[in-house]
Amino acid sequence: MPAIDQHLADPLLWPADPEAARAVQERLAGRVRVAPLDLDSVSLVAGLDVTYAPGDAGLVAAVVLLELPSLRVVESHTVTAEPAFPYVPGLFAFRELPPLLRALRRLEAEPDVYVCDGYGLAHPRRFGLACHLGVLLDRPALGVAKSAFVGEAEPPAPARGSAGDLRDGGEVIGRSLRTRDGVKPVYVSVGHRVDLDSACELVLRLSPRYRIPEPIRAADQLSRARLAASGG
Repeated sequence: MPAIDQHLADPLLWPADPEAARAVQERLAGRVRVAPLDLDSVSLVAGLDVTYAPGDAGLVAAVVLLELPSLRVVESHTVTAEPAFPYVPGLFAFRELPPLLRALRRLEAEPDVYVCDGYGLAHPRRFGLACHLGVLLDRPALGVAKSAFVGEAEPPAPARGSAGDLRDGGEVIGRSLRTRDGVKPVYVSVGHRVDLDSACELVLRLSPRYRIPEPIRAADQLSRARLAASGG
């Protein structure tokens, strides 16, 4: 994908200094678009996840492309790298997105939606990894996390499909979503070119059996397996 090569080659997008990285987030955050997604047109969904070696000695970035409605794996790719940015909460995109973009560059088919293990607007500067990826590629993206990074979540009812608002300073920045009856919720937030309603509905379609949506569940398993095979 030529756009990915251009973004990876742009030094202004990948500063090494945390303050400069925050400035990049603040500059790009205004480009996020929230809009309904036509779920019936979604046939290919990419899941993205990163696994770290002990001691932060290395990482494996994985992308798994699944088709809907079967959830069959169409493609999967990994990239092994060393973290090139310090561990700073709120700035994970600067250590995880470059290897994830290199893995995405290997895809033969273009995803309709990108599902990230992490946050979108549910972020201190309203520009988590899912927003960052979506804006750079100008493609629909959303974040799904196991816990809330910022804000307070209204607990959803016990039944699958129940949801509660995740608020920060009175602003709705995401939802806690129950993907299985009586199981802890996940936290869904908009990345780019999707709204909360369609993001949550897509997450439910992607989670027929487990708490975690299949695309990022598959990417997590792949990255962990690749790291173990490399001795990490």
